[in-house]
Amino acid sequence: MGRNQDVGALGEDLAAEFLESTGMVILERNWRTRYGELDLIARDGAVLVFVEVKTRTGLGYGTPAEAVTAAKADRIRRLAGQWLARQTRRWQHIRVDVVTVLLARGSAPVVTHLRQVL
Repeated sequence: MGRNQDVGALGEDLAAEFLESTGMVILERNWRTRYGELDLIARDGAVLVFVEVKTRTGLGYGTPAEAVTAAKADRIRRLAGQWLARQTRRWQHIRVDVVTVLLARGSAPVVTHLRQVL
């Protein structure tokens, strides 16, 4: 695994732990198709939540949230539809969240949960 993959995996672990600490239940991690990957799929009470995790080690390329571009948002919507089509349960309430993780050297990780971004 390369450095970026290591950083991404650590960020996803921290994001999952953070969400679970708020009472959310992680249903799937790294759900993949040939069209892409959904980082986390969770349940928040009766709400199904697709979570995009963005991790950065600094702000030199902007904030982690800025990495969620319009193209990435479209991909998340498309993948969420594919995941939902394969499920037997029907969800009345669905949202897309972004969790950002900033891993600055010498500091504790900063995890931010942005709800219903799409």
